[in-house]
Amino acid sequence: MTQAKRGTGHVRRVHNAIPSRHDSHKPVLFRWPVRVYYEDTDAGGVVYHANYLRFMERARTEWLRTLGFEQDVLRSRFGVLFVVTAAEVRFRRAARFNDELDVSVAVAQAGRASLGFEQHIRQAQRLMCEAEIRVACVDAETFKPRPVPREIAAELRS
Repeated sequence: MTQAKRGTGHVRRVHNAIPSRHDSHKPVLFRWPVRVYYEDTDAGGVVYHANYLRFMERARTEWLRTLGFEQDVLRSRFGVLFVVTAAEVRFRRAARFNDELDVSVAVAQAGRASLGFEQHIRQAQRLMCEAEIRVACVDAETFKPRPVPREIAAELRS
């Protein structure tokens, strides 16, 4: 397993990444650590279900950052935003206050104006939650689909 170094602009292909259902090659795997704070939990001390999506969003943002693309720069320089269009989430085990989680991001599909991700949240190698997330690249002003910027598409191919 390999973690991308911040600011390098590169995410390395790892050998133990989970193969995508959509592609025969192994996807690029990025991992981001998250600690569960009290504010992430419900009255029972268990992570509130919607917060798993927040953890996944943070990991995708950090993945983009390692490629050298900040969200605000995507808007100002390229005039695009990435918006979630679909999410299929499966909850396996309950994460609790103060757990240290590992959130992974793997690009499962790269289309002209969309990306599909496989994401897993683990605690000490135990699967807590998994999801398939689909995002569309849209114009920052009109919210109409636009092609993924060439610079990002090139990073995905490398």
